[in-house]
Amino acid sequence: MESQDNMMNDEKPLDQAAEDELKGVPEDMRDDGDTPGDDAMAEALESLRRDLDTAKQEVLYAQAETQNVRRRLEREKDEARAYAATGFARDILSVADNLTRAVQAIPESLRGDESMKGLVIGLEATQRELEKVFASHGITRIAAVGLPLDPNQHQAMLEVPTADHEPGTVVSEMQAGWMIKDRLLRAAMVAVAKAAD
Repeated sequence: MESQDNMMNDEKPLDQAAEDELKGVPEDMRDDGDTPGDDAMAEALESLRRDLDTAKQEVLYAQAETQNVRRRLEREKDEARAYAATGFARDILSVADNLTRAVQAIPESLRGDESMKGLVIGLEATQRELEKVFASHGITRIAAVGLPLDPNQHQAMLEVPTADHEPGTVVSEMQAGWMIKDRLLRAAMVAVAKAAD
């Protein structure tokens, strides 16, 4: 019995033991149930979670925007490369027009003349070479005569009354039209059929 009494004397009450344990811990960090410190900690933690979610979202938006900018720059670079010859091609079209007119103006009598044969062959060869260079750069002639008027490719200069063609059909071409890849370089200047009065 005496030993039991000694044991009880050596043990501190539970409340006293817990209080002694907390002596070295600051007030605001003690976990003694539902205290105002716990609520503040939970609020701070929730605020940090919201900030983290917001930051994650902003990073995703920034990555998407960067990818869109990269794609747009690649597309612009490809277009610049594909259409780099546009200005030069527009300038050289008048040379092609004059060369075509020169070849068409050679009368048959001169084509058979031995003294003019070299000149005729040279002009025709130059015209073929120019067309080959155009084709290698994606520059193609627009088809016109016999087709319905296409306002995206043809520029109607005049209407010709005729019963031989449907109204709105291109009956003659005054100046050739050209495309560079899928873009209009120059519209074809054409005459269009209209119903005869």
